Amino acid sequence: MASALPLLLAPRPVASPRPAPTGRFLSLSAPLLAAAPVPAAVEPRKGGGRLARLQPLHAASPCNYVVAAATGGAEAARAKCLQFVAWYLLSLDKHPVATKAVTSALLNMAGDLICQLVIDKAPKLDLKRTFMFTLLGLVLVGPTLHIWYLYLSKLVTVSGASGAISRLLLDQFIFSPVFIGVFMSLLVTLEGRPSLVVPKLKQEWFSSLIANWQLWIPFQFLNFYFVPQKLQVLAANFVALAWNVILSYKAHKEVIAE
Repeated sequence: MASALPLLLAPRPVASPRPAPTGRFLSLSAPLLAAAPVPAAVEPRKGGGRLARLQPLHAASPCNYVVAAATGGAEAARAKCLQFVAWYLLSLDKHPVATKAVTSALLNMAGDLICQLVIDKAPKLDLKRTFMFTLLGLVLVGPTLHIWYLYLSKLVTVSGASGAISRLLLDQFIFSPVFIGVFMSLLVTLEGRPSLVVPKLKQEWFSSLIANWQLWIPFQFLNFYFVPQKLQVLAANFVALAWNVILSYKAHKEVIAE
């Protein structure tokens, strides 16, 4: 009996703490809770735990790289576009005739290629035809339009809608009929078919003039009314591509023998 007494008086191991009871069992469990060891405060993990560990993974995900690359690419493209516009406007100031001539040549070339590939559906490109069409844009269209618009702004000095209408009438009913005839005649001659100049003009000149009026009259009114004279050829170039496709089709349409 005496030897068993120390075993009875020895402290028993305390079980792991359980959730605090509620209700009528609270008073009974209070001594047990008081005797239970208090766990040490858990130190927060360095970096904010699981959420903090996920943040670097999210930042390094491929989707973020794609978004960043797309955003950077768009900004770079926008910067290059603005840089090109600034360079083009500077070229217009320093070399107006040469800049407009090269621009017209490129638009003529694009218009003829579109006509051959899309409208004519040619199995093979006629490079001689494209070269001649481009050459006329360089030596005829660009320089002539530069001189004409400059002269027109000096001839009609009235501002506002009345001035725009006056320039429009002179441009579409005096300049355009002559210019279309000269362009077609030179193109047919340069392509080695001078005998077809008169038949070509009889067949295509008036229909080309009607198409010109339908496309250019609404645009040129806005051009003469809103756009400064220095930029009028540049503004016209936005419509010139569509017009060059039409003009190439008309100029190269087979002449029907009478």
